[in-house]
Parts: sequence; structure tokens; C-alpha cells
Amino acid sequence: MTTTELTAWGHSCVRLERDGRRLVIDPGILSVPDALTGAAGVLITHEHSDHVHAPQLRQALDVDPALEVWGPPAVVIELSDGTVGDNRLHGVTAGDRFDAVGFDVEVLGEWHALAYPSIPRVVNVAYLIDGSLLHPGDSFTVPAGRPVKSVLAPVSGPWLKIAETVDFIHAIAPRLVLPIHDATLSLPGKALVDRLMRQLCPDVEYVRLPTADVLPLSMA
Repeated sequence: MTTTELTAWGHSCVRLERDGRRLVIDPGILSVPDALTGAAGVLITHEHSDHVHAPQLRQALDVDPALEVWGPPAVVIELSDGTVGDNRLHGVTAGDRFDAVGFDVEVLGEWHALAYPSIPRVVNVAYLIDGSLLHPGDSFTVPAGRPVKSVLAPVSGPWLKIAETVDFIHAIAPRLVLPIHDATLSLPGKALVDRLMRQLCPDVEYVRLPTADVLPLSMA
């Protein structure tokens, strides 16, 4: 089976590449702009700017007429820029399943995690890629009844505490955990989180992937 390469591009953004095709997830204002270089497809979990930098993604769509984007309807509306019927923009909801540039994608979940009762929640979808890799966006969505090999786990933000991330990982029991959503952490803060995660989740491989580094994944 062909190996999939995962590249970290800062905060919640990762890029998957296989057979020369690149699928990018959540390229926001806190991730590295280079993430979109050569992308054939983009998945967006929700509308917050740290997960989608709309002007940059709109520019990428203008430059590359073959680029496709999938995300919740609010994201599609923001990216449409008044263009009616752009068939490269795909609104998705929980339960959808589709092929995104050669990757099998299942849409899960519905809402952003609660930050505070007075702060409105937005739609947040999680993506299960090839039945193997989970990107939850800003949520703790657990794929019910299905084994997941690799999880991109949020570790910092105004809407979470680390105990919730630990419970999330225990509920899924993956083989591999890669921390995401960590741009607000200092280097000592990341080191502290990493120590806690390894201590509290000893049965999983926990790997912090430096920005622009590539990790080969078996998606079987």
C-alpha cells in the first residue's frame, strides 16, 4: 500500500500527500502559508480564522481553477465571494462521505466545543480520513464503534482543558497521537503539555511533529 505523508504546518493545519496529490486540513491565520502550496484539495472543520484564512484560501482558489474545498456551509458562503454556483466549494454535514483528491473522507460531529455559555457555538465537523486518521477541529468528537489508528489531538485553547484531551484519547484508544491547536503555547508550555500527555496516555505513541517536518503514515 502507498504510504501517506503527513506534514505539520502549525497550529491545527496538516497536509496529507499520496501519489503526488495533496490534501490540506485547516490552513488558518496561525499556520504557515506554505501549507497550500501544490494543494489539490482543502478540508475546513469550521469558520474560525485560526482554521480558515478566507482571503488566502480565496486567492488560492482564484489562482488554481482545479482546487477544491470542503467545509461546513458557513465556510462555503464565506469563500464564495459572491460567486454563484462555484462547484469547487462543497458544503458538508455529519454523515457525508466523499472522495477528496484520492482520500476517503467521512464527516463526523456537529458543534464546536463549548468555550463559555454566553459565547455562541458554531458548526464544527470532524474528518475521518481513510478510516484511519481523525482531525476533530475544535471538538472532542469520537467515532463511535470504529478503531482509529491516528488522532490529531487539540492540546491548548480557551475552550479546552488538558484533562478533556486525555479523556478524548482514552475514549478512542489510537496507536498514534499528534498534538495540534497549540499556537498559543510557548516552547516551555508545549514541553509541559507533552510531558503530561506522555504521562497520562502511556499506551499510545505521542509524537510532536515540528513545523514542515514529514511523518510517513500507514493508513491501512
